[in-house]
Amino acid sequence: MTEPTPDAPPPPAVAGEVFGDALPAACAFVAKLASAGVARGLIGPREVPRLWERHVLNSAAVAEAVPQGARVVDVGSGAGLPGIPLGLARRDIALTLVEPMARRVEFLQEAVAELADAQRTPWQVLRGRAEERSVAGSVGPVDVVTARAVAPLPRLVGWCRGLLRPGTQLVALVGARALAELPALIPELEAAGMRDIHPRAVGASLGAAATTVVVMTRGAR
Repeated sequence: MTEPTPDAPPPPAVAGEVFGDALPAACAFVAKLASAGVARGLIGPREVPRLWERHVLNSAAVAEAVPQGARVVDVGSGAGLPGIPLGLARRDIALTLVEPMARRVEFLQEAVAELADAQRTPWQVLRGRAEERSVAGSVGPVDVVTARAVAPLPRLVGWCRGLLRPGTQLVALVGARALAELPALIPELEAAGMRDIHPRAVGASLGAAATTVVVMTRGAR
């Protein structure tokens, strides 16, 4: 017998400031994470009470590191984090969600269809891995690649090489351990062609949802 899915938590007051008139869409996405996301194993049941702070607002904080009108690819998108909250918070961007696992792709396709009214530019879902040539060919030019706890930074850069043209930024949501290891990794990342590698605090106004991302730019070939 399966346990009942907890009700989706209500949005905190700051969510209105982050999402504006897209707040109803953000609430719908949280409800989907709390129901289908849990049922399909994309979100743990214990995460439901903190979906806003730990997952959705935390992902939306990435918006501070994304230039206006950017073409963004979210790799290893999983349950749509950080891509979907970022797209709802910044409807000026063009968003592509890349995910290799079929059940996650199905979830993403459903979410994208259900949130269509909140998209100023239609979002795209691609099944595949960032390192596959077919993905890079389907995506086209990219301004920003985002990722949330997908892989150690050197491996992530290697996987995303086909997407990272000169000038493309990689914005990675990482944990405390990865931040602590960053100084030691910079020579390896630079050898892989990345430049201006630095941590950046984002979401300072979001309380517990504030986080730090690692930002780097693909140098000239």
